[in-house]
Amino acid sequence: MDNNIRVRFAPSPTGYLHIGGSRTALFNWLFARHNQGTFVLRIEDTDIERSSQASEGTIVSSLKWLGLDWDEGPDIGGEFGPYRQCERLAIYNEYAKKLIKQGSAYYCYCLEEELEERRMQALSEKRTPGYDGRCRNLSTKEQEQLKASGREPSIRFHVPDEIPAVIIQDDVRGQVVFQPDTIKDFVIVRSNGVASYNFAVVIDDSLMKITHVIRGEDHLSNTPKQILIYQALGLCLPYFAHLPLMLGEDGSRLSKRHGATSTEAFKEMGYLPEAMVNYLALRGWAEGEGINRELYTACDLIDCFSIEGVSRSAAIFDMQKLTWMNGIYIRQLPIDELTQLCLPYMEQAGYLDEKINDIAWFGRVVELLQERLEKLSDIVDMARYFFTADFVLNEEAMSVMDADGTRDVLAGFAELLKNGAEQITKEECSEKIKAVGKELGVKGKGLFIPIRVALAGCVHGPDLPIIISILGRDECLKRMSR
Repeated sequence: MDNNIRVRFAPSPTGYLHIGGSRTALFNWLFARHNQGTFVLRIEDTDIERSSQASEGTIVSSLKWLGLDWDEGPDIGGEFGPYRQCERLAIYNEYAKKLIKQGSAYYCYCLEEELEERRMQALSEKRTPGYDGRCRNLSTKEQEQLKASGREPSIRFHVPDEIPAVIIQDDVRGQVVFQPDTIKDFVIVRSNGVASYNFAVVIDDSLMKITHVIRGEDHLSNTPKQILIYQALGLCLPYFAHLPLMLGEDGSRLSKRHGATSTEAFKEMGYLPEAMVNYLALRGWAEGEGINRELYTACDLIDCFSIEGVSRSAAIFDMQKLTWMNGIYIRQLPIDELTQLCLPYMEQAGYLDEKINDIAWFGRVVELLQERLEKLSDIVDMARYFFTADFVLNEEAMSVMDADGTRDVLAGFAELLKNGAEQITKEECSEKIKAVGKELGVKGKGLFIPIRVALAGCVHGPDLPIIISILGRDECLKRMSR
């Protein structure tokens, strides 16, 4: 494949970046990087009422968090800009006038309420809704009268009465055929002068020399309309590849009822971008038949990604699998890096005392808990007892504290701690616990669990001697006294 490949990711800035959109961006980026091509970021903001700069900023931030970079875009410019559709309206109008002049488009003066009334009538008569073409052949005088009445026209594409089936050669789905009777005249420029999606995307992709349009399967139904526009303007068609939809575990389209769906939300929950990229790449793509590999770096993915590996089947978003994978990536992080990543979560939870400012001390906490973390945000609950003794014991922990011998174990261990140094090592802790057990004739759970509950408020947890060494002598004595 030559190195003139150009792909684009074109989000609408009407909210957060959906995780399905992130996968689309990733597949485009991988395809471009694998083929030494160009990756373009274009902002499709023709939905003026809902688009915002804040949403655009969040989308850009999410893409950068994932580690995706682009060669051309609104923030860095490029040869084929501008890269925001709102800045390209004059270009669209120029092409719309060209279509009108050649008879491939016309002014439509129908009001929204009239169109809706006809749509409902068609449904009631069990007919397929679609524009009936009544404004196709208006005379100049009729157009002037309608405009004088206050009607602002839209511009509709004139779908020829006699057209063959529209055939799409899709690089993922194979040959897809749309029958001509399913395509009615459609709006390409709204009455407010803003180009519709189907029109703007054709002009942009053509002028920006996009060679491959890789997007979600939900856009497949738009493709025949776009092909008709390409053909009417005499423009070269790009290759099309429609990615399978991202579904929830119940088989329905991934939405808020399945939990988090925005890339920003996963970032806030403490998923690592490396894990997210790895996971998303495997939602609808596989390296090859019989290859069961699950862990890929971004460089690995660039090396082996191909459109041929994209599945036609819907991709299931499995939160448990993502969390499992994220845990693997967390356990691979150097402690210093993981400590810095965990800090904001502790600060947000209100732990802004002298302990959190002691990075070396907090690093010991993180190192102790690293094997148990699945998300960065887990650090808050797991490390809570290192910052406060104000924990509430559950029923299981209370039964330990009420058991015979618990007070003797705590008193004996406290006595040994008093006679030791303020900073106590893991090895010294182990020796003192064993000494208490030997003196009282207690071992196993009857020895370790009372101490753990008194110090950490829980029955289960990481290595007790390390907990004691991190808390320090004075804090342990205070908690056991309580």
